[in-house]
Amino acid sequence: MGGSVSDDRPTRATIHLAAIRANFATARKLAGAREVIAVVKADAYGHGAVPIARELAAAGCRRLAVASLEEAVALREAGVALPILVLGGVQAGADEALARGLTPVVHHRGQLEAVTRAARARGARWGVQVEIDTGMRRMGVAPEEAAALLEAVAREGALALEGVFTHFARADEIDLTPSLEQLSVLRGVLAQARARGVEPGLVHAAQSAALLAGGELDAALPGAGAVRTGLILYGVRPAAHLGSGLAPAMTLARRPTRVATLALGYADGLPISASNRGQVWLRGRLLPLVGRVSMDFVGVDASDAAVEIGDEAIVFGVTPGGALPIEALARAAQTLPYELLVRLGARVPRVYEAAFDAAAPAR
Repeated sequence: MGGSVSDDRPTRATIHLAAIRANFATARKLAGAREVIAVVKADAYGHGAVPIARELAAAGCRRLAVASLEEAVALREAGVALPILVLGGVQAGADEALARGLTPVVHHRGQLEAVTRAARARGARWGVQVEIDTGMRRMGVAPEEAAALLEAVAREGALALEGVFTHFARADEIDLTPSLEQLSVLRGVLAQARARGVEPGLVHAAQSAALLAGGELDAALPGAGAVRTGLILYGVRPAAHLGSGLAPAMTLARRPTRVATLALGYADGLPISASNRGQVWLRGRLLPLVGRVSMDFVGVDASDAAVEIGDEAIVFGVTPGGALPIEALARAAQTLPYELLVRLGARVPRVYEAAFDAAAPAR
């Protein structure tokens, strides 16, 4: 997503590409020998999927992940050639997914039948991955049915079992017991599959929170070959106790002000729940949001600051005084950083800059 900056409404989101590179480097270091699958779903968490994918490719990323076929097709049409894992799977769009060279995730027999038909029709051997629902209760094959499904994929001549994974439900919590229990279930499924003569291929479970937690979670799945990183690539901590040292990848917003009125509202992604909550950086200090967030504007209490028209206001990201974490605004608005990122409106242009001080001090 991008666009030009209007003189009448110059609110913008500045995307710090150097921060993306720095955070990807941090993820690679934490991953060790494991491959880092970069998650660029939801328009790269609101940062712009195409430029972010290109930046990650230049930084050495070897595989991307998106939620849907549509997201993957957009990347392909923009010339992004990296392998792309479609986490939501495909069914009606199986033919196009195969033609685009995508790797679909299989969650159930219906998807398996669809990808099998498409591969047989083209006379191709198509690599797919299978998600196991070990406790997220959102997507994936049930553990008691998983070994049979994995065997069906492995025995189908038109398909190749490229990988098997699960998704943590609570890896962002201090107590890792639920996540360890999920890994126990996954290990059980893998053991059953191997007993049937099925090798799972690329095994992965850790997402951003689990990668940062490390320790017990890493030890509990020694055969993992990859990790999936989303939120931390964009410099956002999954939880307060995880992720120090990340570089914020988006700074929002800059706008000429009068009586501390910013051209930023819920149409741009600032939730109404931020009304009278949170702070922005203005005139060298943190000032509180005041009043109700409207569709197009939000007010800032600048009673004690000599604010002038033309001053820069920063809602989250990098300030001259250090980082202003998006997590702080999310807490104030009683929402998640994920939502603030992906709901950033289309009329806020993404301005990509190569230079960035990743060592800026955190507040």
